[in-house]
Amino acid sequence: MVQFLVDVLIRAVDLALIAIGLSSVYSLIRFPNVALVQYATTGALLALALQMAGLPLLAAGIVACLMVGALAVLLNLMVFERLLRAGSAIAMIGSLALSMVFSAIFLVTAGPRAQRFELDIAPPLRFLGARVTEHQLIAAAISAVAIAGFALILFRTDLGRCMRATATNSVLARATGIDTRKVTGTVVFLSGVMAALGGIGIAVKGEMSVHLGLDMLLPVFAAAILGGLGNALGAAVGALVIAMAETLVTNVNFGPIFGQSLLFIPAAYATAASFLLLVIVLLARPYGLFVSEVKRV
Repeated sequence: MVQFLVDVLIRAVDLALIAIGLSSVYSLIRFPNVALVQYATTGALLALALQMAGLPLLAAGIVACLMVGALAVLLNLMVFERLLRAGSAIAMIGSLALSMVFSAIFLVTAGPRAQRFELDIAPPLRFLGARVTEHQLIAAAISAVAIAGFALILFRTDLGRCMRATATNSVLARATGIDTRKVTGTVVFLSGVMAALGGIGIAVKGEMSVHLGLDMLLPVFAAAILGGLGNALGAAVGALVIAMAETLVTNVNFGPIFGQSLLFIPAAYATAASFLLLVIVLLARPYGLFVSEVKRV
């Protein structure tokens, strides 16, 4: 049981950072940015390149996150703001096209082979019978601090109040003197940083490939929708639920049901289980767990 909980938490923080970034941006500009998952791959590859150039991993990760945040703002100004003038559906299609462009760039620059950070090898730690590596603990702790920091910004700062006001009614927010364009740019920057941090966290715990972002696309969207698309912290809860479903379906022995001693579902089917759970929940809560009504594409 302890190992199951550890696996769930590790998977949840993988999803939560990217899902929070996706949901927070959606709350302001009202379209699901598919390309955001590619910011996770960009962050991981940039951090790897900077480490290979001689920077310590911590410094490489910080620089990579800031660079991806700046890239997110640049793409929002140059691409998505223009596409949104034609409608949110057009912007979503554009983000999908941009995601494919990212994939092509990754293949050309990084190649198809999986890569790893240069990390010290250490035996796994044991906690109440559960096995966990030092790198998993560090990545999970950093992700938890980032999520807590985002929550503090959202509920304890002037920026957070402006974010919530803009998400609720951007016209009224502008009428009260809030610079909604600046608020949106700040949230887009934070979403890029969090996505990059999520990608680095995933890569630290194992291999990274150019398909990292696309592999995370469906689970991240499931987590964001389940938590209530547009509710940033609801996305974190959605990530926890999706992680629990994925971990449960791959760790339960279904052998006795079919008259066999051992029968486990392959890990490749974990995403299918998470989407089955999503469909079941949405039948009862069409707008997610924490949103009563939301505009959708």
